[in-house]
Amino acid sequence: MAAGPGAEGAALEVSWVQGFSNKNLAFINNQTVCYPCGNYILFLDIKTKKTRAVQCQNGQVGAFAASASSQVVAFSDRQLNPLIHIYTFPELRKLTELKGDAQLDYTLLALSFKGPYLASYSSIPEFVLSVWNWQENILLCSEHQPGLTGTSLSFNPMNWQQLCFVAESSVTIWCIEKSKDEYLLIRHPVKLPDEQGAMSPHEDLFFPPSRKDDPYYGPDLPISAIGGLEGDEAETFVPRNCIKTSVHPTAHCWTAASEIYMGCKEGYVLAIDAEQYSVSVLQQKSPPEVMQKIADVVSYARSEVQKKKGRKPSNLQKPVLLTMAFCKEGLYAAGHEGILIFYHIKDLQYEIKICADISEPISSLVFSPDYTSLLLVTDQGTVYSYRPAHSGEAVKLLDASGSCFLAADFLTPGNNYCVSVTITGEVQVWSLEDGTFLSKINLDTEATSMACSPSSKSVAVGTQRGQICFLDVTKAEAPRVVHKTFLSKLPVLSLHYDQIGQFLIARATEGHIFILDARPSKLFQVLGYTVMEGEVLHLSVTPDLKHDLVKVMVLLNVAEDQQARLEIFHLTSAMITDNENCVNEQGMFNASELKKKQYNVDYPLSSAVRLKNNTVYGYCSCAPLICQYHLSEVTTFGGPRIFSSELTVPSKQFGSGLLCLSPNSQWLAAAAKDGVLFMYNTSALDVLAQNHCHSYQGGGIRSMIFSLDGNFILVNGENDCALVCLKWKETKKTEVEKAAHYWQSLHDILNKSISAEDSVLKSMAEWNFDPESTSKSFSVTEEDGDVTDTDGMTWMGQKIQKVMREETLRFANQKKEVQMGIRKLRETIQKMMHENEQVPDIEKLEHREFNLDLEEQEQVQAEAEEDVAKAKREIEMEILSYRYLQDLIKFECWDNMCVKERAVKCFHMDFAVRNFPLKERSKEELETLKEVLQLKRTADLQAQKKNLDSEIGLSEEEGEGAAREVADHDTPVCLNGSLSSQYGGDTSILYHQCDLHTKEQKLNQTILLKEVIHKVKAAFNEEFDIIVQKKEQEIARVKERNLKIQEILEQLDVQVELWEPDFTDDEIPERVLTVQDSEIKAEKYMTEEEKEQAEMLAKLEKERRLAATDDDRLRALEEMMGGVLELRREDILKMDIPPPDFLSKPEDLWTEEEKKVFEEYEKKVNELNEEKEDYRQFLRNEWKKIETSIKETTQNFDELVRKLSVKKLKSQMVIYQEELKIINLIYTLLLDEELDTREAGLHKFLMKKKKEKVKGARKILAAKQAVEACTGPYKEALHEEKNLEHGFVKQFAHTPGSLFEELLQLYKHRPEIPDTEILLDTANPYVKGSPEDYQGAVSLLMKAMDELDRPEHMPSGLDRSMWERFCLARRNKMESEELVKWKTLALAEMQGCLHRRTEENDKMKSELEKAFQELTWLKEEKIKLQQNLIVQFLLKQGQVELDGTQIPEYSDAVLIDRSVVEELNRNVAAQGEKKITAMIEFKDFSKGIIQLEWEHKKMKMQIQDLKEKARDIVILPISKDCQLFLTVHNYDTHTAQQLAGMEQSLSVMDKLHKKNVKNHQKKVRELKKCICLKEQENYELSLQLKEMLVSVSERMHIFEAADTRDISEKITRQRYQEIVKQKYLRNLIKEQEKQLALLQSKLESWNPRTLHII
Repeated sequence: MAAGPGAEGAALEVSWVQGFSNKNLAFINNQTVCYPCGNYILFLDIKTKKTRAVQCQNGQVGAFAASASSQVVAFSDRQLNPLIHIYTFPELRKLTELKGDAQLDYTLLALSFKGPYLASYSSIPEFVLSVWNWQENILLCSEHQPGLTGTSLSFNPMNWQQLCFVAESSVTIWCIEKSKDEYLLIRHPVKLPDEQGAMSPHEDLFFPPSRKDDPYYGPDLPISAIGGLEGDEAETFVPRNCIKTSVHPTAHCWTAASEIYMGCKEGYVLAIDAEQYSVSVLQQKSPPEVMQKIADVVSYARSEVQKKKGRKPSNLQKPVLLTMAFCKEGLYAAGHEGILIFYHIKDLQYEIKICADISEPISSLVFSPDYTSLLLVTDQGTVYSYRPAHSGEAVKLLDASGSCFLAADFLTPGNNYCVSVTITGEVQVWSLEDGTFLSKINLDTEATSMACSPSSKSVAVGTQRGQICFLDVTKAEAPRVVHKTFLSKLPVLSLHYDQIGQFLIARATEGHIFILDARPSKLFQVLGYTVMEGEVLHLSVTPDLKHDLVKVMVLLNVAEDQQARLEIFHLTSAMITDNENCVNEQGMFNASELKKKQYNVDYPLSSAVRLKNNTVYGYCSCAPLICQYHLSEVTTFGGPRIFSSELTVPSKQFGSGLLCLSPNSQWLAAAAKDGVLFMYNTSALDVLAQNHCHSYQGGGIRSMIFSLDGNFILVNGENDCALVCLKWKETKKTEVEKAAHYWQSLHDILNKSISAEDSVLKSMAEWNFDPESTSKSFSVTEEDGDVTDTDGMTWMGQKIQKVMREETLRFANQKKEVQMGIRKLRETIQKMMHENEQVPDIEKLEHREFNLDLEEQEQVQAEAEEDVAKAKREIEMEILSYRYLQDLIKFECWDNMCVKERAVKCFHMDFAVRNFPLKERSKEELETLKEVLQLKRTADLQAQKKNLDSEIGLSEEEGEGAAREVADHDTPVCLNGSLSSQYGGDTSILYHQCDLHTKEQKLNQTILLKEVIHKVKAAFNEEFDIIVQKKEQEIARVKERNLKIQEILEQLDVQVELWEPDFTDDEIPERVLTVQDSEIKAEKYMTEEEKEQAEMLAKLEKERRLAATDDDRLRALEEMMGGVLELRREDILKMDIPPPDFLSKPEDLWTEEEKKVFEEYEKKVNELNEEKEDYRQFLRNEWKKIETSIKETTQNFDELVRKLSVKKLKSQMVIYQEELKIINLIYTLLLDEELDTREAGLHKFLMKKKKEKVKGARKILAAKQAVEACTGPYKEALHEEKNLEHGFVKQFAHTPGSLFEELLQLYKHRPEIPDTEILLDTANPYVKGSPEDYQGAVSLLMKAMDELDRPEHMPSGLDRSMWERFCLARRNKMESEELVKWKTLALAEMQGCLHRRTEENDKMKSELEKAFQELTWLKEEKIKLQQNLIVQFLLKQGQVELDGTQIPEYSDAVLIDRSVVEELNRNVAAQGEKKITAMIEFKDFSKGIIQLEWEHKKMKMQIQDLKEKARDIVILPISKDCQLFLTVHNYDTHTAQQLAGMEQSLSVMDKLHKKNVKNHQKKVRELKKCICLKEQENYELSLQLKEMLVSVSERMHIFEAADTRDISEKITRQRYQEIVKQKYLRNLIKEQEKQLALLQSKLESWNPRTLHII
């Protein structure tokens, strides 16, 4: 704390602090717990509930730790270069400050169970774990853990030299080794199980345990080398597929056996051995069946209860433990379920027992130092106490709030109690004297503001939903809600009372300010509201007791920069007594009643307060300034003028500020985001005092308020959950007297109203939350006495509803009249519009002229145009983004291509061939290719010159030609590895495959191979372009011939759709980039100007066409001679012979001449018809000829395309061959790079290990020196001990024998060392009887010796002086023995450290040796890889015979001469032809046999038919026809009638037969079309069949090469059965065909018989 220059010793001190912001709670002794809260460490006496506080002077408290054994508290601050502060308890005195290398913050602190040791862990950027001796302020040791964020840190209670460090997904045990005065931190990471609770074995990925070297893929290297990692990254790299997510630790605790129990998010409980660093997963012991059923029933009942409460059912089988506490009986743990569970652990199994259920998530468990009480800390800030010995229920110890304080205020009269509210709506009552918590009530809603009434002990709380809750706090121990007012749906931002407690001003959002009667006797009536023009930033209330006024000043946020606006309005008592005349019907105050005044100031303000003398203090929001203004009366007519500040005081604060004025207006408090409270004197704005009660890390100060007497100030932070009560420590006596006098005068005024209003407040019933009471509270009584139910309606809504109802009743008649008038006017306008439709166009009016409300129409049109413009802008931006994407794609896939991809398709098949798209090569690529070619030529010349004789001199060009010839003729195609030379590629520029040893040669070879591929593609593209040109010519020819066919069809007057071939988009891809008008389906939008221009162009075009066709000569020629000058053959179809005129007369009236003329006319007509028919036949023949020609030429083109596709396939094969070479070269280069990376990684590993070995050697040397330095004193102490024993014998040798023996026994007797105080706590599991240092051990020993040195233990007969000499000698002996003992322990510790360093050195040697072996092997593999080249051979199928299906090695491959295979193939072909010839002969012979059998059967059937005919003739009866012939007289007439009927039926049958013939012909045509389609499909299938035959033959050879007879035996048997079955079915079909033929022959034989009978 500090004071300003004019403060004269004034200061503020902390009276008390309340809050619970951190769940990190710890015992400092058996009665007191401590925990951090904001800038303070709070010490709570759990019996008296009294609180003490220690303030962190540098801001918010960071990390925190406490030790009950040492009774010290350690915490860090959160400033730059933070410090660790050590305080003692109960003195609360600072012992020391620890300053480390941390730059930003400490995240973890831990104090040792015994000894003055502290462990700290800093966060970004250091990540350093440090161990301190806080008594001596010495940093013992530290280690870095880059990037590791810690969650918890603890010492082993049984051994301070062990630390457990827990991160989010890792656990590390740190061992502190001591060698003389040197301390070392040794890291031992613990491997955790995975999420399934399984432990995976450790795998060394940097040095693989086994190798699988492959001659093709190269040596087996670690994944880190393949990834190109070196150094530390290579050693620690783990592939993603090998990473298994481990469990996530949540809580841990140490046991008395130096083990660690740990809980995880996954529900497992782990046991970690701190000596072996191993992990075991504890399993729950299965209970007996009866107990399991009981547990299931209890668990089901518990889950049902939790479901009813709206919580998630807890899983007690695998609970997620958030905290643990260990005791002698076992382990206590808890988590989100809110259940305290006891684990009885034996071996690796445990049994659970439910101890307590508090139904709140438990975040921390803390045992008291005497282990008689266990504290349960919840997330909500509640602390429960549980006594394990009594096994009872958990008792609530502390009921603090876990949320942040929103506001605080003093309960009238302001010197006894204060009230606070949290964001969650929890209202607490505190004692102002010492901050004792008295009571609380939860409103179950989100609070936004709070204020205490000066005129009664009532509290108003504003909520987010727009309600104001009124509380009765007449009994501080039992507050209650007595009333609620639902103002509006706007959140209540702040509440303000005037000093007399007459008005309550509520500030809401959107500039709304509500005025309420603050008195309970008026039931907190809402008087009215007003609306400000702008956002309200702050509100200040100033009373004027003389004039019975309350002046309210409102700070508004205006749009202008660097300005603020103040509005002041008045509240009078008339607003309460005569409220109806002060407000309008909607509840808004009249402007004349408020008397508003506006003032503009020159600085933007974030807060402002007003004094009674029109002086205003404002906190500037753009700069740390406090401005003073004097507001005079405004008389100008040009609007409010801008007031300039009379005084500006710079502030040392930063961020947006807040001002608060004391009730007597003599002190001004200023606070900001830095959390420092400044106190100013309003007379001169001098700094009286300041206090760093909150911090910037906690968000600064949210609110502050003075007590009415000015002695206390309540300050609460933004986010630090701390409520601080400050009081004056030193100030002027006159100022205190002024404040007391003002408070007394105010108290006298309020005394009467307080007693009266409190009595009313006590009589008010507690607010009931049922709907009935709500409706009654919100009902509105109207003047006519009717009561309207307004459940859930706001006060503003009720007012508006009342006004609307009254207006509806008042203007009901006028409303009906207006509606009738509108209806009549509508009918009139509709009638006028109907009449307007009937008048001529020139007299018609437009529709808009019938619109009566032009302004509304214009407004709607403007809104529509605005919407259209907005939509247009959005569409334009979307189109712009698409165009940008189009340009990117077009540039990458089209513009960047020197040869665009396109296709050529067949005319009659759905088959296409595409060219090879080629990118344009850059200048750099061409220059690189040129350099590589030059290097290749140089290398070829050098190789050629070495092979030639030295005498023969060749020129450079001859040498190049000779080298090229040698390369072409000496290297066979099979050794080149590809057929690119046959398809346009120049293989002479390539290196020989057996000469690629260096990296440069391989890189050059890849460039040359890419050039060969480019040439192959270019060669194919040339042929492709030729085919494309041919297709263009064919399409032109087809179009030309189609024109001829079209002329023929016009002459024949036949409508036939002609086949018009054209290019598709795949063949002309440029068309895709241009959008045709026909592709746009939507109608094009045209403006009026565009429409007029289009109509004008269409009109001009029409006139031009008419002018072109209007030619007199052409029209005359067309009328006289049909448009031609001479008669052509094709005009014969248009010729007609005019008939004679007499044809209109009857034929009987014709003369002879007319008859002759008619005969000649008929003759000419017949001749003309014959000529026309001949010409039509000629045209049809011409048509067919042209169509045949088109088909032939297009089919020939299709054959060219097919050949081109074969060429494309071959070219792709060649390209793939070259690309395979490139891939092999790249793979070898990649393998070289991986080997280099591995070698570099091993070198770095060796350098690292060598440095570590040097450091280890230094540590060994230091340890040896320490052992040697300690050995000498140890031997001296041992020698001195022996001398003391010999000296004792010499000193008492003259005593009598029995007495000497007794003295000798007493000399050798050792006392029992008494236990320390901590050993008396038998419940403490961490009991250890050995003292911490030599001095402590000697002091304990001397205390025990005092008992043995008493005179009653002196042997009888011994002199007193001799007894004293004996006691002194014995003490010296025991001191010497104790010294030897401690020297032995120190020497053993140093020797152990030396032994461990030696073991580490040996391990380092083995790792170095292993690395050297790996490096040697790597160099050998690298040499081997350079010698073994991958050579690609071009072999045909059948030339390689292998034993297996794979080709892992080429040692078993056999090369066979081509002539042998060809000779074998010829023999196989000859034998196949012989077999086919024999099968054909067999087939023909079988056909002859079948034909003879068929003729034989036919003859048998004819014989049978003849026999039946003869039998019929023999037994022929007399038919009806014979009887009719005999009986009927006119048999011929009868027969003629029958014949006529039969003729009629025959004609009908003939018509039916013709119809059937047409149908069959139609079916035949359809079948022919199907046959054509099937032929095309068969052709395509034949092409596929050829490819399949090739693949089948390849598979047959592979099958013969692979020994898979046993595998395919079953498949062969199945195939044989299918063949037999097919053969049987074929035979059955043949027999059925024979039977069918027989039945058909019988049917034919019966037909003549039927006709004969008819």
